Amino acid sequence: MGLQNKKTVYAAVVGVLALMGGIVYYASLDNAGLDQVEIRLTNVELMDVNTVNNQAKFEVTFLIKNPSDKTLTVSLIDYQLYGDGVLLGSGLYSTTDIALPGRALFYTGSEIPLKNTFVLSKSELNSESYEKAINEKIVSFSAEGRITTQTSWSEADKDFKTGY
Repeated sequence: MGLQNKKTVYAAVVGVLALMGGIVYYASLDNAGLDQVEIRLTNVELMDVNTVNNQAKFEVTFLIKNPSDKTLTVSLIDYQLYGDGVLLGSGLYSTTDIALPGRALFYTGSEIPLKNTFVLSKSELNSESYEKAINEKIVSFSAEGRITTQTSWSEADKDFKTGY
């Protein structure tokens, strides 16, 4: 009787491990779709200049496209913003504190603009670049960084470089 109980326990453990392996395999099927996401910097617009604190606020707009057949969300865009090839600073778009069902859904073929506020401080770079930025004399903007996309089962990071 004792030997049969041990076999039952071992069979249950093997069954649970096989089930866990199946779940991991099923979740990995989404990774190919998550890697297809496209991100493009479309606009950087000066919103406000605070002369007391020597800070300027810009609205940075990324256009996200989902060419895959998986519905996904964007949880994080971590980027470095450049103006005329000069590093202006780092920015972060994050929805990690919002539950997955509350985020913007990117269905197959959809394109959604995501906007983020970027704060530029004069102390972080030379004053010539700051003056060009607040006087809207920067000709081209570019961004590079990492975008994190998610489905209900999986998450993937993708490096990007974009500009206009």
